[in-house]
Amino acid sequence: MGELALLIPLAPFLLGGFAIWTKHQTKLAEARVSSTAENTAERAAQYASQVQALEDRVRVLERIVTDKGYDVATQIEALRDQRRVDELDSGMPLGFERRERV
Repeated sequence: MGELALLIPLAPFLLGGFAIWTKHQTKLAEARVSSTAENTAERAAQYASQVQALEDRVRVLERIVTDKGYDVATQIEALRDQRRVDELDSGMPLGFERRERV
């Protein structure tokens, strides 16, 4: 019982230290929650912006495809043909370094 008698005068200091430590841990937890909430809100805003842009693009594509005067297959083939021309670099060169001699 002699050891316990020595701890009794220290009890208020131990309880005060524990209370301060608990309050500090609570503030840290609140700061983490606040930071996480801000990051989550920022990400949600970015995702909403990206979703809106994609929805706008889909609306444009839907209008193009449903337009009665638009032939999608012909346009796709025209794009493929243009790519082939670009890849082959075919056609008449515009710079004439050598001239034909008559």
